[in-house]
Amino acid sequence: MPVPGNIPIYNRKLIIFDVAMSDLLINLNSEQLTAVTLPDEPALILAGAGSGKTRVLTTRIAWLIEQGKVSPMGILALTFTNKAAKELQIRLGTMLSISTRAIWIGTFHGLCNRMLRTHFRDAGLPEGFQILDKSDQLSAIKRMMKGVNIDEEKYLPKNLQNFINSAKEQGLRPNEVDVNNAFNKKLVELYLRYQDQCLREGVVDFGELLLRCFELLKHNEPLRIHYQSRFRHIFVDEFQDTNKLQYAWLKLLVGSRGVVFAVGDDDQSIYGFRGANVGNMSDFEREFCVQHLIKLEKNYRSHGNILDAANALISNNANRLGKNLRTDAGHGEPIRVFEALTDLQEASWLVDEIKLLIDQGLSRQEIAILYRSNVQSRVMEHALVGAGIPYRVYGGLRFFERQEVKHALAYLRLIQNQNDDTAFTRIVNFPTRGIGLRSLELLADAASLYQCSMYAAIAYMKGKASTNLGAFVKMIEKMCFEIENMTLPDAVRYVIESSGLIAHYQMEKEGHERVENLHELVHAAMVFVAEEGYGRDESARSFVLDARVTPGMSLVERVTDADDVDMTPMAGFLSHASLEAGDNQAEAGQDAVQLMTVHASKGLEFSTVFIAGLEEGLFPHENSTSESPDGLEEERRLMYVAITRAKARLYLSFTQSRMLHGQTRFNLKSRFLKEIPETLLKFIMPRGQAVSHRFFSSTGNRSDWDRDRFSRSKVLSHEVSTAMKIDQNLAERSRAADTGFKIGQSVFHAKFGQGKIIALEGSGSEARVQVRFYRHGMKWLALAVAKLQAID
Repeated sequence: MPVPGNIPIYNRKLIIFDVAMSDLLINLNSEQLTAVTLPDEPALILAGAGSGKTRVLTTRIAWLIEQGKVSPMGILALTFTNKAAKELQIRLGTMLSISTRAIWIGTFHGLCNRMLRTHFRDAGLPEGFQILDKSDQLSAIKRMMKGVNIDEEKYLPKNLQNFINSAKEQGLRPNEVDVNNAFNKKLVELYLRYQDQCLREGVVDFGELLLRCFELLKHNEPLRIHYQSRFRHIFVDEFQDTNKLQYAWLKLLVGSRGVVFAVGDDDQSIYGFRGANVGNMSDFEREFCVQHLIKLEKNYRSHGNILDAANALISNNANRLGKNLRTDAGHGEPIRVFEALTDLQEASWLVDEIKLLIDQGLSRQEIAILYRSNVQSRVMEHALVGAGIPYRVYGGLRFFERQEVKHALAYLRLIQNQNDDTAFTRIVNFPTRGIGLRSLELLADAASLYQCSMYAAIAYMKGKASTNLGAFVKMIEKMCFEIENMTLPDAVRYVIESSGLIAHYQMEKEGHERVENLHELVHAAMVFVAEEGYGRDESARSFVLDARVTPGMSLVERVTDADDVDMTPMAGFLSHASLEAGDNQAEAGQDAVQLMTVHASKGLEFSTVFIAGLEEGLFPHENSTSESPDGLEEERRLMYVAITRAKARLYLSFTQSRMLHGQTRFNLKSRFLKEIPETLLKFIMPRGQAVSHRFFSSTGNRSDWDRDRFSRSKVLSHEVSTAMKIDQNLAERSRAADTGFKIGQSVFHAKFGQGKIIALEGSGSEARVQVRFYRHGMKWLALAVAKLQAID
């Protein structure tokens, strides 16, 4: 086995000897071997994506134990997830013939908890102290605020929770937080009250675990010396994700004699919003006088074109330690890029490509769709449901299962049906309007006594509860009146605004995604109206479909068509939301397409990856350049993570227009696309669509376009169908001057499929067409809304 050239000369004999003696080192590449057999000095391992960092970390621990350099009791290994800690334990158990139970392996919070349990008296905690999870912590904050009569509208509990956690991540107690205005002064006062409440009740939150443990080591010298002497070798995984307090705690624990083996990748530091400080890596290199900075650059996951794209992209970041991924797997397929007219067409194209890949034998679970913002998933989910493709939203909820969407739907359900007690109890005090649990208990008793709904029972209530509940009734009745003559999308928009949901989430520190999801619900209503063929003049509540029974219709056609009679747009939309929430839900272990945000994808890998929504303002996100000087660089690192999830195939897509925040936005393609060399890209487009000149190189050569792949698509999005129909109308104006359609013509609808026009009536925006669909019977459709595509 060759000896790596960058190993210090004084250590070469040792390494040659060890290679001959240890089976642990077999099959390590030169970079990995160098890292595993380093001398007992602080080391920083820059581990690129897919470079085998976990193997290096576990082999280093096993090698030190096997060589007798340290006992298992002298090792501490820190990770960021329980899953990663468990993987380390399992791997070490298979590599060593001795027990590894004496090794301390766990997350930062888990190991701090272990220390505090052992030294609870020194830490000023009761022996049986309890840990508050995020939900419990928020409840405790609300209880504290209620006890001192704090206005939750002005001081949102969620914002106070973020303030407290952020202060603790910086290692700051209430008296150490800078106060620069009256509002912050009040937050600090509430932080102090919350701290006193936790002390009194003997509970700690996650931030307190680390801060209390840091203070324990800082102020208790004998204890600090004990642990510094015990843990001679400390290993840190995902070092780029450490925050200020975690790094300070680590320095206390190491002291002057410990050896830190830090593994991380500054190019994959994407959790700045959680307090992660990528600068800890360069600080560690400087403060610990690191002599051994090893770069693991050989990638065992992706093909060359994917890695070349990642390398070219991340080279635009100035603040990085620097490395270049390489592979022996060959160049592989080119990276395919698709420009869509709209987000609906983008979703349609995604589904078409996924169908093709599945037909070629690719497992669905090996296909991932990544997106920057959760709000993007709804259109994709809808397209997958329509195509009958099982999918799973990894690390998150499906669109119609998200809290804010369920709140909005509950308002709509109560407007539609005041007997819906489930919807009523969900929203009667959300956003908060001073209706407590005691009031709801009394209301439930009244409903039971008078055998009516809780909404109706409000009429029997008295006192303060009656006042607040009565105000809620007035709000609902006003909504019912106002939306009477509105279209469904306008009704949804009005309800999410007048209910206070938008204002509530806008006040939350991290509420922007929830606001985006509420606006996306309006978009979902628009799409629903178009797909179902409802006319523009049909109100959300009172519209009943015209009778569609015509002379000559068969009994089967009459029965089929009768299924949709008397379904109002509002009722239809609510049914659609419920059905889609449960449709195509992948069972545990079922082969399903994976949907997730880029943040959720870190640490995962897939054969084929689609990265959707590569537009300025979306990816990179519009907040990235305004909120932090390093924001754009973190967005680029996020794109780097997305690219390096792909093993064999990578698809990139963007749209010319997208529905966001309730408005259609016209977008420029992401700067990240421009930072990838054109030689690595292959642009694809639907046949017959006008080509965007900004895609071509200066030579104007169209040979890079892959028309044949997309020509297999049988269904385009509604907007594309409309564009094609307009062109068709111009050509056929002489025979169909007004609508562009004629009786007897074959047409296609995205939901109902293929059919034939039976009747035409009206003109301009009032034009309607009656179509006998081969699978769904007779339907009347408003041409201004239903995106019909002429087949002949």
